[in-house]
Amino acid sequence: MDAKKGDWVRIHRIVLEAGERAPNIPEDTQNVPLEMWDKGFLLSDEASLGDIVEIETYIGRKVEGKLIEVNPYYKHDFGKAVPELLYIGRQVRSLIEEDGE
Repeated sequence: MDAKKGDWVRIHRIVLEAGERAPNIPEDTQNVPLEMWDKGFLLSDEASLGDIVEIETYIGRKVEGKLIEVNPYYKHDFGKAVPELLYIGRQVRSLIEEDGE
């Protein structure tokens, strides 16, 4: 068991297989499945990674998919600090104060 009822989890599901996609979309898009990832609260009493589970999203939708992560979090950032940008706010304030606006 990796998750229990009420845990915040992430699921994955194939919504449409490659052959089921609309014919009017680009060919490279038609050649891959339409996938969905969603997060929500686990409704099952317990589950392991890889199990098909039902969740309730934060806004109350009920969605089913394969459990892929427990307590997911954002792993991206906005990159390293750019020293030249750190002082722009202060410089603008001092320019405004000098002009009296």
